[in-house]
Amino acid sequence: MQNARTRASPVNADSGPRTTVSARPFVHVLADSSDKLAGICSALERKFTVAGERLDAEAKLSQVPYAIVIRAELRDFDNIAAIKKRSGKLAKVTKRIFLVEHSSHISISQAYALGATLVLAGPIDKAKLLAALADPAEATSGSATGATQPDDAVETAATAVASMFTAVTLGEPLDVDGTKDAGRKIAERITEHGLSEWLTTVRRHHEGTYQHCLLVTGVAIDFGLSLGVGRTDLERLYSAAMFHDIGKAQIPLAILDKPGRLSADERAMIETHPAAGYDFLKDHDKITPEILDAVRHHHEYLDGSGYPDALSGESIKDVVRILTISDIFAALIEHRPYKPTMPRTEAYNILCGMTGKLEKALVTSFKDIALTR
Repeated sequence: MQNARTRASPVNADSGPRTTVSARPFVHVLADSSDKLAGICSALERKFTVAGERLDAEAKLSQVPYAIVIRAELRDFDNIAAIKKRSGKLAKVTKRIFLVEHSSHISISQAYALGATLVLAGPIDKAKLLAALADPAEATSGSATGATQPDDAVETAATAVASMFTAVTLGEPLDVDGTKDAGRKIAERITEHGLSEWLTTVRRHHEGTYQHCLLVTGVAIDFGLSLGVGRTDLERLYSAAMFHDIGKAQIPLAILDKPGRLSADERAMIETHPAAGYDFLKDHDKITPEILDAVRHHHEYLDGSGYPDALSGESIKDVVRILTISDIFAALIEHRPYKPTMPRTEAYNILCGMTGKLEKALVTSFKDIALTR
C-alpha cells in the first residue's frame, strides 16, 4: 500500500491525493508501514478528509494540508531521511503531529528536531490525537487557504530545546549559539505580542519538559522586561532559562512525567538535574559563569532549604532569584495530561505563600507579570 486517500475508506494506491478542497479540513498522514498508515487514517476519517502516504514511497503531497500526522520509528535512519526529504513541504503546515512509540528523550527530541509542533508518545490514543487536531479557527482558515505559516519563534525555540536534549543524551556537541538565538527570538516575540499570547501558543503545541523550558523562558523574559533590565542582562536571563533544565535529559521520562507522587528515590533522582546540567555545560566556552550559576542553583531558596548546595541569602544571585520565581510559576501553570492548568491567580498566591524562600520584593514585582501583562 504505497498511498491511500480516504473519506470512509482508503482507495487505490495509484490514485494519489486529490487536490479538491473539502468542507472538512484536510489531514495528510505519513507512516513507515501500511498497518500504521491504515490505522491512523481509519482513526481520522470520520472528522477529516485524509490522504495517506508511506515514507518509502515517492512524496506526493500536492496541496498544503491543515495538518500532517507522522507515525514512524525515529530510531530508523531511513525514516529520518525520508522525513527530511519532505521537510520543505512539511514546513508549510501549521500542525505537524508526530506519534512516537517509545517514550524516550531520543524519540521525542528527534521528532521536535524534525519539525514537530506536538509529539504524542506511547500507544495511539485516538481521543488525544483528535483533540490535538481540533482547532476550529485554524481548521476554517487552513482548509480553505492551505493553512497559515508556522510561527518562527516557537519553531526555533522548540527545535533548540530538542537539540539540547539530544546533545546531552548522545554526547554530541551543544549548539550554544542556536539556543541563545532561540531565546532572543522569544524575547522579540514577547516584546511585540506579550506574555499571555506566548503561554497560550506554547501550551497548545508542546508538552512535558519541552513545554516547561519554553514557558520558563517566556516568563523570565517578561519578568526581566518588567524590571527594566538591560540588553546584556536580558540575554543572560533568557539564556539561563533556555539551559536551566538541560540536566533532565539524563532522567527517564517515566519519572519526569509520572502523574502520581514520586518515591524518595525518584525525588532524589529528579534533584540531580541542576548539578548534572552544570557538569554538562561547564566545559563549553560560550557558557558564562552567570549562566552556569543559574543552571546549578535555580532550585535554591533564601532560607537554605533548596538544592543541590543549600545556598542561602546573599549567596543566591539576582539572576537566579528571578529564574527561580519564573520556574515555579511556569511549573504551576503548565499543562500536563494528568493535571489541569492552574489559573494564574492561584499560582501567584502560591508564590506569595513561600515566605522566606523567595525574595519578597521580587514576588511583589512579579504580580503584574502573573496577573495582567
